[in-house]
Amino acid sequence: MAIAAAYPYVEVKIVPPPAPLAQRSPGVIAVVGKAPSGADGGAAPPNTPVRIETLDDAVTNFARLNAGNVLRNALYNSLELAFLQDPRPSKVYGVKVSGDDYAVALAGLEAADDVTMVSLANEVAVGTPAGSGAATNLHALKAHVESMSAAGQRRLGFAMVDPAEAKSATYVADIVADVTSLKSSTSRMVMIAARGATVDAATAAMAAVAGLPVHHSIVLKKIRGITIPVAQQYSPSEIKGLSEANLTPVIDPALITGESLHFADGRLFTSDASMLHVDLVRTLDQIEFNLRAGLIGLIGDSRITKAGMTQLKVQVDSILGPLQRQAVIDDYKVEIPVLDILRIPEAARTTIDTAILTTARENRTVDLVVTITYGPAVSRLLVTLVAKF
Repeated sequence: MAIAAAYPYVEVKIVPPPAPLAQRSPGVIAVVGKAPSGADGGAAPPNTPVRIETLDDAVTNFARLNAGNVLRNALYNSLELAFLQDPRPSKVYGVKVSGDDYAVALAGLEAADDVTMVSLANEVAVGTPAGSGAATNLHALKAHVESMSAAGQRRLGFAMVDPAEAKSATYVADIVADVTSLKSSTSRMVMIAARGATVDAATAAMAAVAGLPVHHSIVLKKIRGITIPVAQQYSPSEIKGLSEANLTPVIDPALITGESLHFADGRLFTSDASMLHVDLVRTLDQIEFNLRAGLIGLIGDSRITKAGMTQLKVQVDSILGPLQRQAVIDDYKVEIPVLDILRIPEAARTTIDTAILTTARENRTVDLVVTITYGPAVSRLLVTLVAKF
């Protein structure tokens, strides 16, 4: 067998760098709404997501200029509200509805895998859940965010109660009864209450939340572009009643200077008390995506050996460690049972240890448990004032 000459002594092979990890901004919103057919409704085709970077884009795709004035419609008005928020969402999509078929328009968003929040432009009709036909109105929104979240694309739906509902002694009970069917058992709906508002409070609220870091509580954060007459604003008992029913009232707090509207609470419209707050669910959604994107590169490469499982743990640490340093989470713990077994000398392993390791290698499946300690923001202070003379 011929032996290669030593010359040129050193051979270098250039290997392309690994592909960058997938990124997902938590502040990407989609507004699905009605616009006129024909030229007055812009150039965008129905049921097709269109990215809107400026209000000029919104005019081109969903409205029309007439003598320098925008011929407004529900979808354009809601997109304009989204752009009024400060900070703004990282990305905004608009989707035009064909007639009243929200379900088909929402289906057009299924492939837009960066969307994290969805609203229906100025829609207050509860509609009906899926039965003999597709879900309608706000039930179509609920069905969309729940089904997409179950499929791995986590989304929140923002809706609002009817702002024209008259003030009465039974207002809170009446409102809750009207929308109770929209409550999400998987914590995927946010229900905004803004009595007296004349614009799309749900989309404004969604865009305001999208501009916040995921771990920031939405309590008392500002919503721009909405006005509510003083006579229509909520009383203390109404604020408490709506909040305890897991709706989010929009209020003008007396303790905040100036005239501005804010979230009175930060709850999801859910029956799951363990997943009650918007910031908790947004944080977990973002961590889930980061883990999936960060670990996908190990599939097919990382081996079920001590070295391979150690590599897996190091990768998880590289994902969660920065979140801990940035105070997104307070602490975390990573457990890989197979790695714990591989650290034990083979002669010292029990029959159960050997069975677990054998099963993992036969099935090529590894269990990994990540425990997150989340430090939520304070929503309520209990102050005891003691006077001494």
